[in-house]
Amino acid sequence: MAGRGTVKAQSGFNANNDAETLYKAMKGLGTNEATILQLLTARSNAQRQQIKAAYKTLHGKDLVSELKSELGGKFETLIVALMASPVMFDVTSLRNAIKGAGTNEKVLIEILASRTQNEIREIVKTYKQEYDHSLENDVSGDVGGHLKEMLVILLQAKRQQCVQEGTIQSDAQALFNAGEKKFGTNEDQFITILGNRSAEHLRRVFDAYMKLSGHQIEESIQRETSGGLRDVLLAVVKCARSVPAYLAECLYNSMKGAGTDDATLIRIVVSRSEIDLLDIRAEFRKSFATSLHKKIKNDTSGDYCKTLLLLCGGVTRVRLWRTRALFKVYSSSSAFIPPLILIPPVSESAAAAVPVALASLKSSPV
Repeated sequence: MAGRGTVKAQSGFNANNDAETLYKAMKGLGTNEATILQLLTARSNAQRQQIKAAYKTLHGKDLVSELKSELGGKFETLIVALMASPVMFDVTSLRNAIKGAGTNEKVLIEILASRTQNEIREIVKTYKQEYDHSLENDVSGDVGGHLKEMLVILLQAKRQQCVQEGTIQSDAQALFNAGEKKFGTNEDQFITILGNRSAEHLRRVFDAYMKLSGHQIEESIQRETSGGLRDVLLAVVKCARSVPAYLAECLYNSMKGAGTDDATLIRIVVSRSEIDLLDIRAEFRKSFATSLHKKIKNDTSGDYCKTLLLLCGGVTRVRLWRTRALFKVYSSSSAFIPPLILIPPVSESAAAAVPVALASLKSSPV
């Protein structure tokens, strides 16, 4: 959903200036993590790619390698993820899910179920360029059975792009006949219909299925399937209904219970920060009666936490300083960035009051 991201391109952007700022933040003893995280979370991905190029031109060094050498832990992982292009981030995530012992089916399902057809085509193309392997072959070699069939269909990126009025009822009936109406399950019918129809068409089919069977399609999938096939079918159904709601659920599950699934948390926040993270935040609050901001703050810490919160739009880069000296600097320099303070999201009316408060403080005696 265009325009519903939390990260926007910075106006007046200058890649060389940003490259110099990052260089100084990592130069000498110690690293200024605050400068790094504030700068990179305030730039779009396209702008970060320009900063990478400018850094190499100015200093003859790879910016990502420099960041890796200066940072550590989950904070490093998050910052490095920000520096990858969106398609390369997905490609790398898929590659890591496949390679080595075992397969992370959850990552394959999440990415392939939630990306658009154009995004999947770009992923397939870039994966081939980067690794000289077919993504379809690599996935097929690592998973089997009906899960493999469904993932292969998703990788074709050939969903019908319209509603076929004449087949809504017959699709609902076919799904009913394949599961609830018979002993055993005809998995192929679920795979074919859910893997090839458009999201809008599927939503109409789900409504027809509800009238026909008396319950939601998700309930039938839960009863009639199991394992990886059940997971991918449920993911496809949820994404057909609402991708932000599905990803909000994934985020909640990544922070539910003891421990945090940081890989999932990073993957979703980074990959959706310029697409629909505002919608994900709204769905998170609606479904789980708490804010994504609060959940992240409770589950993470340090610079890692600060960076996630900035990406989520859950903090404001403002601090009211009641000193004439600071207001003098603030007034004379449009480039001044107030020190970072983490505060919860505020209402539009409260946000609108900030400039008034600044003006009031500026004119009042210290």
